[in-house]
Amino acid sequence: MASRSKNPHDDPRNNGGDDLWESGPSYIASNKPLARLVARPVREFLRVEAAGSLLLLLAAAVALLWANSPWAESYDALWHTHLVLDVGPLHLDESLQHWVNDALMVIFFFVVGLEIKYELVNGDLRDPKTAALPIIAAVGGMVVPAGLYLALNPPGSAGGDGWGIPMATDIAFAVGVLGILGRRIPSAARLFLLTLAIVDDIGAILVIAVFYTADLSLVWLAIAFALLGAMVVARLLRVWTVVVYAILGVGVWFALLESGVHATLAGVAIGLLAPATPLLKEEVARRHARAALRDNVLDPDELARQRFLLKESVSVVERLQSTLHPVSAYVVLPVFALANAGVELGAIGKVFTEPVGLGIILGLVVGKPVGILAASFLAVRLGLGRLPDHTTWPMVLGLGAVGGIGFTVSIFIAGLSFPGSDLLTEEAKIAILLASLFAAVVGVVLLLAATRASEDTAEESADAAQPLG
Repeated sequence: MASRSKNPHDDPRNNGGDDLWESGPSYIASNKPLARLVARPVREFLRVEAAGSLLLLLAAAVALLWANSPWAESYDALWHTHLVLDVGPLHLDESLQHWVNDALMVIFFFVVGLEIKYELVNGDLRDPKTAALPIIAAVGGMVVPAGLYLALNPPGSAGGDGWGIPMATDIAFAVGVLGILGRRIPSAARLFLLTLAIVDDIGAILVIAVFYTADLSLVWLAIAFALLGAMVVARLLRVWTVVVYAILGVGVWFALLESGVHATLAGVAIGLLAPATPLLKEEVARRHARAALRDNVLDPDELARQRFLLKESVSVVERLQSTLHPVSAYVVLPVFALANAGVELGAIGKVFTEPVGLGIILGLVVGKPVGILAASFLAVRLGLGRLPDHTTWPMVLGLGAVGGIGFTVSIFIAGLSFPGSDLLTEEAKIAILLASLFAAVVGVVLLLAATRASEDTAEESADAAQPLG
């Protein structure tokens, strides 16, 4: 939970002078009504861990209401409006929905790539012993749901291509659910689910790249790899200008779009290439800052130098994550939900009778927790990993159920699975929405029961340890 903003009038530096806060230092810190009643509360809301999930849920609800209202035609008309980009040899003519899915979602996958890179270099995926259990659990949480889906939709059947849909875990919603539960969930258990979700993302990315690629153009694919190679060379040459990487990044995106590989994978690839270690040692910036302060003179040139030194003492991955994570959470994902979650619910009954809908619901609601629990139990019994601190097996089952919230990536894969069938795509989306809702509710109930049982056991142990008398 984010701490509340400090009242500027209580700041001892103010010395009772309201004029300072009426005019500055910034508008949001002032005591003006709009800043006090709107701007600061909004800022505090955006700092809450579950805020992104709430916006995502709100956008999905708006899309559903819109698509099932008397104004449903305007929803379809908006997202099927074509936007044309024609710049020299670059010619793209796509619907607004495709621009969201193929271009805007690159930012989301770029942030995912950055998170994976950070975890590989500085996080839990760096330590094989710590990472072993969530990695194995993630594999179980992908294989079992896909197997359940394929049992109902064999390869070659109308819905056979959708086996990748129930494999996904939505990090934003999963973390948001744990945020709602607060301190009931041990930090080690949260880390377990987060690492599992990141590994799950890696699996989803590989599935999209290998199994959901259309006609492959080796020429354009080679161009994409050449541009990625140019990024590596620029990094080795210590080229630090962002514009160079932005131009190369757009080139990679376009080349992948033309190659048949889904263009959003450009974001993942570029994110994985970003440096996860600082280009300069932190002590270098500290030494220069101390030297600059000794002479009590700070001119524009010295200010620019200090800014550069401080900036490069933090890794590119961390800086980009800090900048783009809010954009992804508060803009990209809600817009994606608004563009894709608007399906007519008139055929909701078919979801429970048709194999595609049943396969998705069983995969996410049953397959995810069973796969994660079974794989975790097997890994612990074989000595390949150990349970996180203060985490019980019922908690693992609850975390597995939360992992069944597929939503964003599941909807994304559904669009790739049935590109020529609106009926199957809509059936799949309804099933994803229902399954994600069921998974969230089941996960919360299981985790509340597991944490309450754990607390009761701890109290009994404490009582038993007390001396009689």
